Amino acid sequence: MNNINLITQATALSKGQRHQVKEIAAIDLGSNSFHMIVARIVNGSIQILSRLKQKVQLAKGLDQNGILDQEAITRGVNCLALFAERLQGFPAENVNVVGTYTLRSAVNNAEFLRQAKQVFPYPIDIISGQDEAKMIYAGVSHTQPESGRKLVIDIGGGSTEMIIGEDFDPMVAESRNMGCVSFAKQFFPNGEINVENFEHARQAALSRIQDLAQPYQQLGWQYVLGSSGTIKTVHQVITATLDPDGIITAGRLDFLIERTLKATHFDNLKLAGLNEERADVFVPGLAILSAVFDTYQIEQMRYSDGALREGVMYSLDKNFQVKNIRQRTAESLAEQFNLDRIQAERVSKTAVQLAQQFHDWQASEFADEMQEILLWAALLHEVGIVINHKNMQKHSAYILTHMELPGFDKEQQRLLATLVRLQINGFHLDDVAQFSRYTPQDVLALIRLLRLAILLNRSRQATEQTEKIFLKTHRTLWQLNFEPDYLARNPLVQQDLKTEQRFLIEMGLELGIEI
Repeated sequence: MNNINLITQATALSKGQRHQVKEIAAIDLGSNSFHMIVARIVNGSIQILSRLKQKVQLAKGLDQNGILDQEAITRGVNCLALFAERLQGFPAENVNVVGTYTLRSAVNNAEFLRQAKQVFPYPIDIISGQDEAKMIYAGVSHTQPESGRKLVIDIGGGSTEMIIGEDFDPMVAESRNMGCVSFAKQFFPNGEINVENFEHARQAALSRIQDLAQPYQQLGWQYVLGSSGTIKTVHQVITATLDPDGIITAGRLDFLIERTLKATHFDNLKLAGLNEERADVFVPGLAILSAVFDTYQIEQMRYSDGALREGVMYSLDKNFQVKNIRQRTAESLAEQFNLDRIQAERVSKTAVQLAQQFHDWQASEFADEMQEILLWAALLHEVGIVINHKNMQKHSAYILTHMELPGFDKEQQRLLATLVRLQINGFHLDDVAQFSRYTPQDVLALIRLLRLAILLNRSRQATEQTEKIFLKTHRTLWQLNFEPDYLARNPLVQQDLKTEQRFLIEMGLELGIEI
């Protein structure tokens, strides 16, 4: 872990300033569903206020001549009327609305816009496939923790977007006309599932993207992220049936395909984690995703919560483009919950100092990641004090569990909340959550590091700050040494350390203290 870099982040958090709050809305008129996010901008970060989603399936109403039928137009207009009711009072400049594949393909999209205008007073921008791909990339890159080069895949109702980018900048962005709604209509008539239908859909997808294989593989990537409904559903089915980590691999896709082809119709497809309402788009989406994995020789893909609508939202202001998304999120939380930033910096510096001396990580490949989560736990451990000082650790954990935290994936967010929940008082080993990525021993070590960092700064400004804290660890035994006479000059710290010793003994752990 880069000690200087993390301390710089902590210091930046302590120097935050208040900014004006502004409410915004982003709407994605997709081929399968219409989505709306209402949010507010606080201190350079977005806080989600509400999400609305309605299954419209515009693509079902698009015929082979590109004519969008009146039934589909009516479904879309009725949904926009619902959205307009929620947006009453929003100025037009704070609402960003984009139409995607079906609206850009429909030769009579002007008729849709005319009818929509009667109930929806905000302008609708029908964007190109390439612009859609770039906005999807923006949504992913602003909400996920990975930095560096990423391949982003988004399978929508009418089109599939494939982007390679670095940090916030897309390098190549392509959109191809293949989506789960349009493929369902074309290759799975009346919802019938069989090997022949599935293979036809898969081969069609392969033919539409095979020209991208070589240029994309030449650029290369470090991470593969998938967004939107099809990939989310695949992720959920894998989580429920195969592995709680939800990571999509070629082998797991083959397993899902085998299970799926045992059904004969969308209506009798039953898989754990599959919402029955999505069965009709899951099967064709699975065929497209299988083709994408083969074309780009993808080893594994992780699901991203961020997608087009988040990209639409973040495109409202370039100020969102900060290198460290977690720092932006933490800054926003510090502002919202009026954290004592000086105390947060004290605890975080101590946490980093102790973590630098711990070398017994079981999953060493995640050591840097875990230590950074420890830093954010140290910075944010008091967010719950705004509710009540009593049981503050529980309030803090609840907030960090249930808020949207851009820059943290679900596993990282769970770890953050677990550390904060167990920051004080006694606990049982059974209270430590189970993770698919982090080992129980490593999580316990992080808990112990955070508890010590908080304990050593509990008296806040009354505590003498020391740069000489020495930690040695051997399995369950940890030994703390201080500079001469430090504990004698700080009897409250010494008393708290003895209390911590008693808590740990009850769990079969030891803390030695050099007095």
